Amino acid sequence: QVQFVESGGGLVQPGGSLRLSCAASRNIFMIYDMAWYRQAPGKQREIVAGRTRGGGTNYADSVKGRFNISRDNARTTIDLEMRNLKAEDTAVYYCNTGGAKFAWGQGTQVTVYS
Repeated sequence: QVQFVESGGGLVQPGGSLRLSCAASRNIFMIYDMAWYRQAPGKQREIVAGRTRGGGTNYADSVKGRFNISRDNARTTIDLEMRNLKAEDTAVYYCNTGGAKFAWGQGTQVTVYS
C-alpha cells in the first residue's frame, strides 16, 4: 500500500497562484503514471492533470494553460503549479496514480475567494 500526503493549499484571491506538492510513502513516481484530482463541494472528484512516467502531461480543459504538473526528483514529489486561479478552482486537491490505484490521502484545501 502507498500513503499520499498533499500540501501547499491555502486561501488565495482570484488571479493568484499556489504550488501543491504530493509526497508518497514509497517512491512510486517512476513506476506509475500520476495525477492530481480535485473535489469541489457537492461535486464528484475529477482529474485535473496527469503525468506519465515518460514525462507526458495532460490537463482538463478547465485548467489548461493555467496548471502545470511536474515531478521533482530531488524531493520525490509530484507538484501542481496553479496560476491565475479562479473561484471555480476551489476544491480539495488530491494526488494518486492514474486510475487511482491506492487509497486517497487527506488532500489539501484550495480556496479562491474575492
